[in-house]
Amino acid sequence: MTFNPIYMPTTTHKSACILCSINCGIEITVDEAGRFTKIVGDPDHPTSEGYICQKATRLDYYQNQKRLDSPLRKRPDGTFEEISWETAIQEIADQLVNIRDTHGGDTVAYAGGGGQGNHFPGIYASATRSAVGTPYFYSALAQEKTGNFWVHGKLFGKQNSMYEEPIDEAQFVLLIGTNPLQSHGIKKARKVINALARDKDRTLVVVDPRLTETAKKADHFLQLKPGRDAFLMSAMLGIIVQEGLEDKAFIEKHTVGFDAIKPHFMAIPVEEYVARAGVSLALVQQITREMAAAATVSIRSDLGIEMSYNSTLNAYLKRLLFLITGNFGKKGTNHLTTWLFPLLGNSKEPEAGGVVTHVTKAKEIGKLFPPNVLPLEIDSDHPKRTRALIVESANPLSSYADAPRQRKAYRKLDLMVVIDVAMTETARAAHYVLPASSQFEKYEATFFNDNFFQLRAPISPPLAGTLPEYEIHTRLAQAMGVIPKKFPILKAIAKIDRAIPNLKLFQLALGLTFTRKPKWQAYAPIILKETLGYALPKGAKAAAFLWFTSHLYAKKYPKAIKHAGIKGKGYALGEAIFNKILNSPSGVVLSKHDIADHWKLIAHKDKKVHLAIPELLQWLDDLPVTQQAIDTYEAEYPFNLMAGERRSYNANTVIRNPDWRKNDQEGYLKINPADAKALGIANGDTVSAYNEQGRVQVIARLVEEVPVGVVSIPNAYGLQYDGETDHHIIGAAPNELTTAAHCDPMAKTPYHKNVRIKLEKVEETILA
Repeated sequence: MTFNPIYMPTTTHKSACILCSINCGIEITVDEAGRFTKIVGDPDHPTSEGYICQKATRLDYYQNQKRLDSPLRKRPDGTFEEISWETAIQEIADQLVNIRDTHGGDTVAYAGGGGQGNHFPGIYASATRSAVGTPYFYSALAQEKTGNFWVHGKLFGKQNSMYEEPIDEAQFVLLIGTNPLQSHGIKKARKVINALARDKDRTLVVVDPRLTETAKKADHFLQLKPGRDAFLMSAMLGIIVQEGLEDKAFIEKHTVGFDAIKPHFMAIPVEEYVARAGVSLALVQQITREMAAAATVSIRSDLGIEMSYNSTLNAYLKRLLFLITGNFGKKGTNHLTTWLFPLLGNSKEPEAGGVVTHVTKAKEIGKLFPPNVLPLEIDSDHPKRTRALIVESANPLSSYADAPRQRKAYRKLDLMVVIDVAMTETARAAHYVLPASSQFEKYEATFFNDNFFQLRAPISPPLAGTLPEYEIHTRLAQAMGVIPKKFPILKAIAKIDRAIPNLKLFQLALGLTFTRKPKWQAYAPIILKETLGYALPKGAKAAAFLWFTSHLYAKKYPKAIKHAGIKGKGYALGEAIFNKILNSPSGVVLSKHDIADHWKLIAHKDKKVHLAIPELLQWLDDLPVTQQAIDTYEAEYPFNLMAGERRSYNANTVIRNPDWRKNDQEGYLKINPADAKALGIANGDTVSAYNEQGRVQVIARLVEEVPVGVVSIPNAYGLQYDGETDHHIIGAAPNELTTAAHCDPMAKTPYHKNVRIKLEKVEETILA
């Protein structure tokens, strides 16, 4: 492989880690063979400031893993053959058009569209979704976060309302079902948690069934029973309300609905609920009273309660804890923030005309649909069942629940297309596989970061035979006949516009174009790329859609943008943001909101938080009844498997080569020594974990950190990896044991933290 100078003016390049949502800035040194020989933190990055964890240093295993380098088409016998890009694009486009015109575009679905650092595909895939006319976008966010989004819609007025968690500033920090020392989720996580733990004037409380790395640093650790978070948080709210510890002035000024929620928490039997949670009543009372009295409180939660029993209710209760204590919208507390490009939208409820799926009637939240129902939407006799599926930058057969049901469902599809860098488990099930360029071979960015944005330039040329996703979607849209291949007039005007942007020539020409061709607005990212994109410096055409986004952001938040040091007024401010993004390789802070302006970000007309959510208050009242059904189910299986633990060397399935892991190659199962002794299991023994869904084998590791009756395995194991000389699978795939039906009744998020299983030691067979 030789490097094109346009990509590689030097051997060291600014970029970002792609293995978690924080996307720390990094500097990558590349040798002549294309290997990443050195990766360090980028000291110029405005938010990570040179901080990285050990995972980022192993990104060469992503860039230089075994890659796909030709489009593939499945033969009737199940094997694949290489075909040209022209053939692949035309055949896929023709089949999509045929399915759309015969059965309706809503029989096509799209899954994926992102990853932790790969967000441009989701933008450009909107063109393909528009071309077929489908609303069905199945996202990993909807496997984890949509309960949060739905609650935000009720509390703050929009489902895409987002808030910051200033763990580094708060006097009192409560972490529920999250382990930042391993899973991060906050900026400079290890530095922040270690500093918090050392500060005698601050308090760290951790709630988790497992004695995590973060829990070991805590002032107080509540080791509750798995899936009992709703009982614990309800009890804490009961203590606050029953003892009159709520912030009455805050509630009066900034909220409505407290009188509606108060009776529900006055009725909470605190002692009984704390006992159900399995923790100390005295300690819960102490922690709750300290929290209510603290000057500033910040609360963070993550998958531990988002993929556990009562997921959507958990989201509500967690937010009530900081809301009714007045820890919202001031420095050192959770407060609303803005993103340059929101990751999601705002969906209507079904009764108000919101979209639902045809078979399961799952509702759209944040313009996303839950992956849990996807196999049920496919494997059906419904006339509007899903017939075609496009999977991009995702590996559902490893990452989504119920792998056996998924495999069965995918065989029923008329068309399945996978766009990815490697031959994943899901790609092996597809009719067509399209090889994408890696995240370091194209322009890319992430939209997770509030008030900050980093456009990442390519540091290597695309691997021969691959295309970036934005080019794949452009060609599909053109082959489907929804847009022309060229826009010569707009392209010419864009070139002039870049020389004299204050004349607004391109804005006027684009507006006129969309007035004449209103259907083209659905393909705006592609049209911007094919016109304005060619006028951008350094080959940054894929970033052209950020021009529109920058102007939109400038209109909404001019004061906050100016506070961040970006100058300009009106149209000029949007241009200034866009130019800053294009010319800031380490990223740029786009806005700094005054904390007093926080309340303007609430979408309700009265600019207040609406505390009462009737559906969730009813759920709260029914907790004891629903728990009886859970207890009956759990009695059949003695162990609670917490599936998907984050460890030192696992992230997602983007790195397939197991050699990237410096430790825990096998992805061992953590089990309490007392449980192991009862089953005759020793360290290093192979055990079989099974339930009515399936069975996996995994190596046992005896640890005290998990309580009796609880076991844990990590995510992103059990992948098929083809090495140079062999084919092997290492570790267990958790989703062989999960079921689609075992999920939150509202958001459909799977209960990955409450997978009930049995265990038995695997006896070695001695061959004669």
